[in-house]
Amino acid sequence: MVNVMEAPEGVTAQEHGAARIVVDEPRCIGAGQCVMVAPDLFDQRDEDGIAVVLRDEPRSDELPAAREAAALCPAAAIRLVRGSGA
Repeated sequence: MVNVMEAPEGVTAQEHGAARIVVDEPRCIGAGQCVMVAPDLFDQRDEDGIAVVLRDEPRSDELPAAREAAALCPAAAIRLVRGSGA
């Protein structure tokens, strides 16, 4: 997990250049921890439970939940990456 900088309130992390959420779908096991801690950022596909990113550019107030989702993922399938690169 990447330690990202805080963006000003109401500014997306992407606009601030801080972070973008990336899910490694083949690695995801569908445990759903991400959805439980960050339901505004993640959902799961109905057919197989694989995590889906709802908004890959979290607002500054959503960064703690995005970090927690990455930390709790049992398959380590969620990453926060700096800027616009993957």
